[in-house]
Amino acid sequence: MFFTLFFAILLLLPTTNDRGTAIWGANGHRIVGDIAADYLNPEAKEAVDRVLGPTSMAIASTWMDRIKSDPAYDHTHSWHWVTIPDGMTYAETEKNPDGDLINTIRTIVRELKSGALNKQEEQENLKMLIHLIGDIHQPLHVGTGKDRGGNSTKVEWFYEESNLHRVWDSEMIKDRKLSYTEFSTAINHPTNEQLKDWQDSGVLDWARESMKLREQVYDLPDDRQIGYEYSYRNYELLNKRLLKAGVRLAGVLNEIYGK
Repeated sequence: MFFTLFFAILLLLPTTNDRGTAIWGANGHRIVGDIAADYLNPEAKEAVDRVLGPTSMAIASTWMDRIKSDPAYDHTHSWHWVTIPDGMTYAETEKNPDGDLINTIRTIVRELKSGALNKQEEQENLKMLIHLIGDIHQPLHVGTGKDRGGNSTKVEWFYEESNLHRVWDSEMIKDRKLSYTEFSTAINHPTNEQLKDWQDSGVLDWARESMKLREQVYDLPDDRQIGYEYSYRNYELLNKRLLKAGVRLAGVLNEIYGK
């Protein structure tokens, strides 16, 4: 009876990852990977299937967060974000010697195009690229340098203590109460014009877009209590960032692996 009760309680507890954030945050990345899979050309799809094996792009998308607990990958921690203060361009910033989001995406794309990687290197690079193109479309992964990408901006999300970064990484997505496949199906309706326009862009364009959205993201009430109204005002923005990330990820993979 004791052990039955003990495990029942465990099942009711929220599951967390190594950063203490509910693993629902992974759904944003899964949505991006799921959408991208719909826009791969045949050559790219064959290559992705070869590299990832039975693992889908949606499931592979969270690998880079899972390895944060592995000391062998400590050198990748700074690759998830980039700092570009307001009024500056990426070229004008002081670069992180450990690497950043923009530089890493460029490097991975170049290495994948080279065809010189071994099987493990190619697989890890592909998993990282899937993840990082999702990251750069989350506005707070292109930070101002003032509040750790919103992590230091404390808010109350539906009267629970949180921070602005967590709200955008996971809370607003979790609040929809959809699986990642349901979410991607609901928003995956770009026009042909949008597909072409979004894919005719590069990593600096994606970063500049995130920078332009920061004013809307940081539009908070004085008491920092946010919930239904904040979510409603940012509903379409969140959807479009996830959709754009998926479409653009497919475009990059088509360029890398397609004829």
